[in-house]
Amino acid sequence: MGAAVKIQLPRRVSALYPAYELYLYGEGVYMEEIRNLSLTGIPVLFLPGNAGSYKQVRSIGSVSLRKAESVGYSDHFDVFSINFNEELVALYGGSLQKQTQFVHISIKAILRLYKNQEFPPQSVILLGHSMGGLIARALFTLRNFKPQLINLIITQATPHVMPVLPIDHYLTDFYALVNDYWTLNQNQLQNITLLSVAGGFRDYQVRSGLTVLPSLIKNSALSVVSTAIPRTWASTDHLSIVWCKELILTTSRALFDMIDEETAQITEDPSKRMAVLKHHFVRHPAKLYEPSSETAVNISETARCFFVKTRNWELLVTKANSEACYAFPLHEKRKTYGQFHCRSTFLFTHSWIFGCSDKESAKCTELEDLSWRAELLPTAKAVTLKLEDFSNASHFVLYLPETNNSKFSVECEFLNEELRTTPVTVPHALSFGLSSSHINISSSGLLHILHLQGFSEIYQAFTILIARSCAASSEMKSTIYRLHVPWSHEDVVRVPSDELPLQLSAKLHVPRPPNNSQPVTVTLYTSTDCLYEVTVYTSFTQMLGQIIRCHWPSLHVYIVSNLLLAFGAQLYSISSKGCSLEFDTSLDVAAKPYKVEPVLSICRFLLSYDWFRDTWQSLLLPPLDASELHSMNLLFPLGSLLLFLFGSGIAYWSGMIFKSTVGILSSTWNTLKRRTDFPEEAGPLTHRLLAEVLFFLFIAWRTCGAFSILLLFIRYLQKVVKLQSKLWRLSSSEDATSPMSANNPIEERSNTANKLGEPKLGPQQEACGPSPPMCGLSTESDSINMHLSAMNLLLWLTLLTSPCCVYWIKNVRHSIQLDPDPVRMLAFTLIFTVEILMNSTVSSLRSSKLLKMTARLQLPFSVLVVVFGQLHLYRVAYFLTLSLFLHALSCFI
Repeated sequence: MGAAVKIQLPRRVSALYPAYELYLYGEGVYMEEIRNLSLTGIPVLFLPGNAGSYKQVRSIGSVSLRKAESVGYSDHFDVFSINFNEELVALYGGSLQKQTQFVHISIKAILRLYKNQEFPPQSVILLGHSMGGLIARALFTLRNFKPQLINLIITQATPHVMPVLPIDHYLTDFYALVNDYWTLNQNQLQNITLLSVAGGFRDYQVRSGLTVLPSLIKNSALSVVSTAIPRTWASTDHLSIVWCKELILTTSRALFDMIDEETAQITEDPSKRMAVLKHHFVRHPAKLYEPSSETAVNISETARCFFVKTRNWELLVTKANSEACYAFPLHEKRKTYGQFHCRSTFLFTHSWIFGCSDKESAKCTELEDLSWRAELLPTAKAVTLKLEDFSNASHFVLYLPETNNSKFSVECEFLNEELRTTPVTVPHALSFGLSSSHINISSSGLLHILHLQGFSEIYQAFTILIARSCAASSEMKSTIYRLHVPWSHEDVVRVPSDELPLQLSAKLHVPRPPNNSQPVTVTLYTSTDCLYEVTVYTSFTQMLGQIIRCHWPSLHVYIVSNLLLAFGAQLYSISSKGCSLEFDTSLDVAAKPYKVEPVLSICRFLLSYDWFRDTWQSLLLPPLDASELHSMNLLFPLGSLLLFLFGSGIAYWSGMIFKSTVGILSSTWNTLKRRTDFPEEAGPLTHRLLAEVLFFLFIAWRTCGAFSILLLFIRYLQKVVKLQSKLWRLSSSEDATSPMSANNPIEERSNTANKLGEPKLGPQQEACGPSPPMCGLSTESDSINMHLSAMNLLLWLTLLTSPCCVYWIKNVRHSIQLDPDPVRMLAFTLIFTVEILMNSTVSSLRSSKLLKMTARLQLPFSVLVVVFGQLHLYRVAYFLTLSLFLHALSCFI
């Protein structure tokens, strides 16, 4: 069982970072050896991510120790880990800079532990999970950081492109700082090797498209998805990527292959580090890594050699087999065929295919090892060689070592790849699965390729159904299907387990770049005695999943946009008719997509012109979020309309649920509280209101702004619950009124308002007749409708700021005050605003001169929220606060 030894840091550091600690992982005999910190290995530092534990280092630590035991501890890694107190840095960016500084201090402390070594390490390997990978890259932005301290960074499920949830400006500013630095200082970072590993579609927290290293030198950065990694070929969720056995073994093998034999440290050659990473994470040739990929070798003299002159050839081995080689002459085949394909299910890591220049004999005296050109697949290793690349070769030689009762198959053939390639036009995205593309493969070849024409956008999703029918048992032969994306390492490899049709999901993590015209391909490694039938059709449910996966943060923006439109309709009703619409009615009247989408499209279109873009920048306006999404190829046809409709539905049901919740709480209050008289405040500004304002201001200043907003929401909710319960009691008491009063809605409305302390309707208002059916039957009912709509806005504002509150609650034992606080100034404004709103009534707004303008401004606010809030969610809270502030101001003007 493994354990961690705490590394003592200077008191000054512990006092400055009381919540952070540095540990060294160990187990077994190694654990006893490191207790006195006499270290002789290669330092590796694990950085946990959002809410991650330093104990997650156990996976890579234990596997690397087992690997070191197998080589007699001649080389081993000392794996360190940092305890970040499981901070929620994906929800609050204020601590990212502090974590980065602590990592810098830890790296220098780690290297000091090796100062007595003959070849002390000069750098530390960084292994970062989730936000820990971003911290690793952020180290280079520190003023006093020396880039020589790091030469290798491996990140797991790290969102490098942008934050998953851009909930505060500290988070987005940190991302801008890191990505801008790596973009502008590429020449200074050429010696840094980076590997980014994504989990694939099972990672619901960080989509793989965000893990691509942006704007980096191709020779020093590599981004892969776990489904494409040899020996892994599986998707992982956000946490299991840390302890996935296959992935950890691959990482450990790569680290050991990077060790320099002379210094016993990680090699200083960045090209070798990248070659090792590509060997293990991109294209594994089913051979152990060697620095030289093409070497001259000799075949044993005892091997029997045979010439194979047929186009197709296969060998089934079911019992002991002696050493043999098979030569395939090329001279005659060059005239007819362009490629030579060979596949073997014998997966031992030996050299097995060679090029020979001896025209006389099958057993060449010297061979060129071509096994490095092969590729490891789940159940076989395969190689496809272009004949034109071997103009000096007389024949290919296939070598089989002596085996003892091993069962395997070897199949080879000469072919023309162009004749085996079939273009397939994928169905339209809006075909809803009603149309499909159908291909029958009746050729008896070993390799077939399908080009999926028109498959390039991230919102597209298809189901590829592959059925096969075999004339005989193909148990020993391999059948493998591979979806290959040429512009990104995100391949999917599947192996059919039986004769049932196999469903292959075709979805993209990264859309096709504008300068790339290569199609997505489906490669079928087939069996010669089987027929294959391929059907491609659109999967509407998976397409919706792609849209939600890429744009679910934007959904919050469209929900708020709908709420602002409904709020504007309600305020306009108060201004023009003197009564308040109910929430569902106002949403139905005002929430129309044509009010928002055209403005967004026009702005995006005009920004394509230089003169408008220059004017936009001269006005110091921030970039249009929709334009940034368009530059990343993340926009899709009718996308805004679909998101608006989703947002409208969520806004409606959240409003209805909230209204029902208020009703349930009011009913409960009526049951528990028997008093029927509630003292009313004399006006909008009272001593009690001022006392509440001071209390909430103190909470926001001394603790956390988001926490004060939560308390403010609860206080507002209590106020509305009391108002609702009071209205219900008075309504029940009105049941015994006279028939005349019951048949006169104007008089009833006036009497009810008089009993509730509201101003009585004037002669002109009475002359207007009864309120429209969609308005309340009393001023108090109108006030409740208004408060419920305002509380819907405040509810989503509270939800958008709640991550800061959650972070503060989790870390309150270390500091009572959240510093820095991205919400504090917003909370100060909101406290005054909400305290005025919760004491306002519809009657106090009817004569407001500012109310109509406030109602009309809700439409621009709803547009601006969509324009500037999709990639910067924290801006939504400011627009909501401004909307509520103008509403509160209308109580006085």
